[in-house]
Amino acid sequence: MQTQPRRFLVWGLVFVVLAFAVDQVTKGVALAAAPALTHGIEVLPFLDLVLVHNRGVTFGLLASDHPAGRWLLILLTGTITVALLVWLRRAQNRTQAAALGLIIGGALGNLMDRLRHGAVTDFLDFHAQGYHWPAFNLADSGIVLGVALLLIAELRAPTGRALSGR
Repeated sequence: MQTQPRRFLVWGLVFVVLAFAVDQVTKGVALAAAPALTHGIEVLPFLDLVLVHNRGVTFGLLASDHPAGRWLLILLTGTITVALLVWLRRAQNRTQAAALGLIIGGALGNLMDRLRHGAVTDFLDFHAQGYHWPAFNLADSGIVLGVALLLIAELRAPTGRALSGR
């Protein structure tokens, strides 16, 4: 009985590493190209690459230049990540493990940014007809994809077999 959850744990950890690595590499490229990205580079008619340092959370909420705010967000992210790792250890299937791995990897990528740079590096700017979605990064994408996978898995689960797998 112990081998199944362990297999799912390894599967989830693979996604943690992949999400974290892809995020950090792309942020490294964005930071290396900082002078060019200051004013943005059009990649597609609806996508620009632009360098933004987000001191808050989603959409810049809770942004603060006060050092205590930064450390509070680091503590909050770390606590949530530990809780997600506990959940990953109990994952009941590959989809759940992969989803949790994407969320954890994304959270760790953004956490690393806060520790290293004091802010999260965002660089993807989607827009249409003058309206811009707030800039984001691949860690954010991993988190959103992971949450979507959890929701899909939950909706497809037989009644009574919610996220706990029971």
